[in-house]
Amino acid sequence: MVNLLFAYICISGLQQSHIKVVAFTSAPNLSYATFAKGGVSLKPTELRVGSVIPEKEARDTNPSTKFGSPLSDSVKDLNKFAIGFLKGNLFDNIFSGEDRSYARFYALETIARVPYFSYLSVLHLYETLGKWRKAKYLKLHFAESWNEMHHLLIMEELGGNERFADRFVAQHVAFGYFALVVFLYMINPVEAYNLNQEVEQHAFTTYDEYLKQNAEMLKTKPAPKAAIDYYIEGDMYMFDEFQTECEMRRPKITNLYDVFVAIRDDEMAHVKTMERLQTEMDYSSMNDGECQLP
Repeated sequence: MVNLLFAYICISGLQQSHIKVVAFTSAPNLSYATFAKGGVSLKPTELRVGSVIPEKEARDTNPSTKFGSPLSDSVKDLNKFAIGFLKGNLFDNIFSGEDRSYARFYALETIARVPYFSYLSVLHLYETLGKWRKAKYLKLHFAESWNEMHHLLIMEELGGNERFADRFVAQHVAFGYFALVVFLYMINPVEAYNLNQEVEQHAFTTYDEYLKQNAEMLKTKPAPKAAIDYYIEGDMYMFDEFQTECEMRRPKITNLYDVFVAIRDDEMAHVKTMERLQTEMDYSSMNDGECQLP
């Protein structure tokens, strides 16, 4: 696995070395980047009215524009292949069986927290060295890790961490993944965000398939206390902080099915955030007061 990750880093780095940003431009409510390779213009989905900043400030908008460079389609395809390969050859084999779903989700959530810790570590380093400071990105990535932590608490309450072997695999993969993401984020934040986009997309798909296959069973089981504490009785400020769309999400939790629906939807929120952080658009959350909600 170490050799696979090393080869992946080398190939990814070679692919990125042929890419150069020609220009970042902005217009009302729309932003796009033009890339030298093939002259391709990519137009990300609109983030928020007022989120696009003047062109002269675009280079300092977020970690991707400050320290990163755009990815070619081949690098994005490589990320997708790498995550699919590891999922199919590692997780699908280790966590196969009818009674292994919660263990699988425990491992998934243990690993899913890691990229946000990596982002925070690098951003704290840049701030300490006086290289760059944007506190709201620290807040965003902490809110994302806070969300994933509660997913992990739910899986632990369901018994997903009962076996030593499952804890051993999840924790050691997470340790190596942390180092990999720190390395990628320091080289090119766009690469790190794109890789995590694929990880979160796989998480969404995994939960969505599980819900479709086990809907009736899940609706007969009560919601774990950790889910009620987080989604119903907890302070929703941190929950709102990682919602980067003008949509007030308040999950309804009455049974275990509702819990998995909420977790699945959280993963899609992470996918959308990771996608947008690869552009020059400035990040804002539900707590920034820019949304006009009913």
